[in-house]
Amino acid sequence: MSFQRDDRSMLADNANPQPARTLQAFADLQARLAGMFRSFSEPDAPRTVLIVPSLSMDREVLAGISGVHHYEERMLCYLMLLRMPRTQVIYVTSYPIPEPIIDYYLHLLPGIPAQHARKRLTILSCHDGSQQSLTRKVLERPRLQQRIREAIDDPSCAYMICFNVTELERDLALRLDLPIYGCDPDLLSLGSKSGSRRIFREAGIAMPEGFEDLSTTDEIVEALVELRARRPGIRRAVVKLNEGFSGEGNAVFSYDGAPEGGGLARWVRERLPRLAFEAKDMTWELFEEKLSEMGGIVEEFIEGEVKRSPSAQFRIDPLGQLEPVSTHDQVLGGESGQVFLGCTFPADEHYRLDIQEDGLKAARALASKGVCGRFAIDFLSVREAAGTWSHYAIEINLRRGGTTHPFMMLEFLTDGCYEPATGRFLTPAGHPRCYYASDNVESPRYRGLTPADLVDIAALNRLHFDGACQKGVVFHLIGALSEFGKLGVLCIAPSHEEAEALYRRTTEVLDRESGAA
Repeated sequence: MSFQRDDRSMLADNANPQPARTLQAFADLQARLAGMFRSFSEPDAPRTVLIVPSLSMDREVLAGISGVHHYEERMLCYLMLLRMPRTQVIYVTSYPIPEPIIDYYLHLLPGIPAQHARKRLTILSCHDGSQQSLTRKVLERPRLQQRIREAIDDPSCAYMICFNVTELERDLALRLDLPIYGCDPDLLSLGSKSGSRRIFREAGIAMPEGFEDLSTTDEIVEALVELRARRPGIRRAVVKLNEGFSGEGNAVFSYDGAPEGGGLARWVRERLPRLAFEAKDMTWELFEEKLSEMGGIVEEFIEGEVKRSPSAQFRIDPLGQLEPVSTHDQVLGGESGQVFLGCTFPADEHYRLDIQEDGLKAARALASKGVCGRFAIDFLSVREAAGTWSHYAIEINLRRGGTTHPFMMLEFLTDGCYEPATGRFLTPAGHPRCYYASDNVESPRYRGLTPADLVDIAALNRLHFDGACQKGVVFHLIGALSEFGKLGVLCIAPSHEEAEALYRRTTEVLDRESGAA
């Protein structure tokens, strides 16, 4: 299966050395960010933020995600920056976002009239629904780039925020002469599946037994054979593409029926075409092709009767300061429970500080190598017979992921803050807040519901965020609703139990109103 040049893996892009003048120009551009960042400590400081929510990743891996082109809407949480009265936001998308969706977000702004915020918001679109990444579309439109420049009042206090930063985003930054608050694309290999294992090893964090930097079928076979030799009782292993997204680049290999004597290598090779792929419509031939382009890993499948998938989030600012941001328990699905569906915040109190501490070890290693921006470190946690938890680091996501936007909405809506010492989030009044968030509230019966319909349903059933009690529901991915019957939901409440009850009520209302019950 063929694909376009800009949709190749990030590692393949980074394998092509850039001219020294390009790298130096980008380094000079990024140096400006540290200087302007010092002035942003004041909420009234003038700034312009360009949001380019491009998923610059392999398009065939992303193709397994329903309504994936609407994931550009997940970064609409950054419209909450407009609560700062001298902040301008420029938001660029592949296809126009319906005005009711923009209006929905602006009316969530605490303390700022929606009309005032709307004057400081510029929405631009490529009017291009093709499978190319958004950043590539912007690069191909010089007039659109000019409109972006014209919308910036003062370039000396303007910067870009992107979903992930690849060579494409670096090219766009140089075209627009704007620094990026994010990771240098030359460091992206640190966040691949192979790079993650190297960082974990350097930081001394427990991880599943396995092998990285694999790119051929022979290497996969050899790794699976050696893994069984090291773990004689192993039942399953996971083969992962280096640049898989939300678990869609993963496949499970079963050792059931494996020969005890010789011939294991031949047996493994014969069964590779029958890998259990997480991505829809993935085949061994396509997986093998992707493996040769971006590389991958093999590691043991962590078994356990009680198993969780927590993550710890961190931020390294342009001044190099590292801080923990949050912890979550991920809600996973798919054939083998490896596909990200949503999350709960904060992670379980029995282990959230443990994974935060382990994550900090890896985060310090990343900071020492120059990583900047928000990122997450995912774990698998298994409860042992004695009631203790064992944690295994799984991967590093050097991008804004599925846990980024719900936490940012919590911060913006409540004006509260995260306490690293306890792992809790407290409002200014000192009250705890939790949430249940999902990107995958989905039903065929939801298809045909427009953004205006959703707003109407929410209003009639009081599914909104109440600023007075700082509790309620916020919707996202609204643009995917009519075509795909899919949207995202964030339910904020004082406790996990209340947040999950609010989520159940929300889905019950949607089912009833759409006739799906």
